[in-house]
Amino acid sequence: MKVPFATFDRMHAEVRQEMADAFARVYDTGWFIQGRECEAFEQEFAAYNGAKHAIGVATGLDAIRLALEALGIGPGDEVIIPSNTFIATALAVSAVGASVILVDPDPVTCNMCGTGLEEAVTPRTRAVIPVHLYGQSAQMDEIMAFANRHKLFVVEDCAQAHGATFQGQKVGTFGDAGCFSFYPGKNLGALGDGGAVITNRDDIAQKVRSLGNYGSGEKYHHLYKGLNSRLDEMQAAFLRIKLRHLDAYNRERDAAAQKYLAGIHNPLIRMPQVGPDRTHIWHIFSIRCRTRDDLHEYLAAKGIGTVSHYPVAIADQPAYARENLLRLPLAEEIAATELGLPMYVGITEQELQYVIDAVNAYKKE
Repeated sequence: MKVPFATFDRMHAEVRQEMADAFARVYDTGWFIQGRECEAFEQEFAAYNGAKHAIGVATGLDAIRLALEALGIGPGDEVIIPSNTFIATALAVSAVGASVILVDPDPVTCNMCGTGLEEAVTPRTRAVIPVHLYGQSAQMDEIMAFANRHKLFVVEDCAQAHGATFQGQKVGTFGDAGCFSFYPGKNLGALGDGGAVITNRDDIAQKVRSLGNYGSGEKYHHLYKGLNSRLDEMQAAFLRIKLRHLDAYNRERDAAAQKYLAGIHNPLIRMPQVGPDRTHIWHIFSIRCRTRDDLHEYLAAKGIGTVSHYPVAIADQPAYARENLLRLPLAEEIAATELGLPMYVGITEQELQYVIDAVNAYKKE
């Protein structure tokens, strides 16, 4: 049996006609940027998350970058981020000229919590970026308490957590801004790149929108030195369709995750855990194994696709070699041991059981 790490085939088959109709609708209007589809998606996505504003942008990286810039963060400032995130979180900080400060996550959930934040803060610290990694919320009560004590901005990286909650509240709505990616592999994915910023602050919404439109709020009148970062009409139309199915997609992923959690009992495997007071949308079903590379090869030989997420920690990336970022032990361990198992909409009971049986049978000689 072949079980891919991910596939869109079954999910897209169910909405094929809706997507084709949306393509034709946008194609026939002849309006492809800043039109009705993007405006409608922004309203629907804001309502889905319980936010006042949503602003479509070109990518998830741009979403974080524009949110930071809208908050006035730049050269001379420091921004705290988790040590085990995807490099886009750090790149957004670097793009506005600020310095990246790393902290290790909670060892149980692999997400940012209150631990290590007080040690990382300095007089130059302006913001903290909790990343809701793998589809599970960070420990937002502790993070918000820390940010409030030190009068810091909070920009949430929600690129993997569309629809996840903490204490019943959608991620992205705790801080000053929440930043999303609509890369095709996300739980809410476009058919190309895309992103969004959500916020309850009118000033941030206005500035993000202007910054992403060449710094302009009115054509040929430029308030800021902005960039071109806009969600196009075609992707917005596709996302409107998928947004209506998102909760069902997340429930299906959760059902698959529960099968894994109940079925895998290999002492060599460290299974993911969900922290209290939160939901997990299982963008990635992330296990850890000290012989990760051997496990990957073993499963590949059985036709099972797996992916190691961020096997090189940010502090070890050549791009950050000159910045002498703090090399943190948990980040190094996660980078060396993390492996994602197959997880996608449409995964069958037979495929799940095949993966479970293969993982349970694994043993390192």
